[in-house]
Amino acid sequence: MTTREHRPPRTGEQRRTDVLTRLEEDVDAWVATASPGGEQYMVPLSFVFHDGRLIMCTRHISGTARNIRAGSRSTIALGHTRDVVLIEAEAEQLAPDGLTPQAGAAFAAKVRWDPRGDEEYVFLRFLPRMLRAWREENELKGSVLMRDGVWRV
Repeated sequence: MTTREHRPPRTGEQRRTDVLTRLEEDVDAWVATASPGGEQYMVPLSFVFHDGRLIMCTRHISGTARNIRAGSRSTIALGHTRDVVLIEAEAEQLAPDGLTPQAGAAFAAKVRWDPRGDEEYVFLRFLPRMLRAWREENELKGSVLMRDGVWRV
């Protein structure tokens, strides 16, 4: 019987296809930020991948929103431990009405929640700068699929 560890590694092109599928189909991701003093903060947030960016929403008083306002770097994790996608991203906070109508509609349709117009919430927009994806040890080599915001495959 073949185990996951014995599957041959995917090509870079296949990994990119798999990552794009995950970005389209997954609804939730883990988002890690840090305070200016270095206190780490990680929460699950729902997202939509729209125009090459991940869009999420949270209360404006949340640790994630505060950290992003302070310029925190962000790491986003998708998948589970045997199908990992790690994204280092530049993040910005937008007012509840700061999204384009198309992005707002895409978010509301995917996550089945529309916080636009609710002053308690802010949108977060993440631009991927580095993206890595792997399933097992044999895929660690070549796991960097994007660097400086440019796909390498």
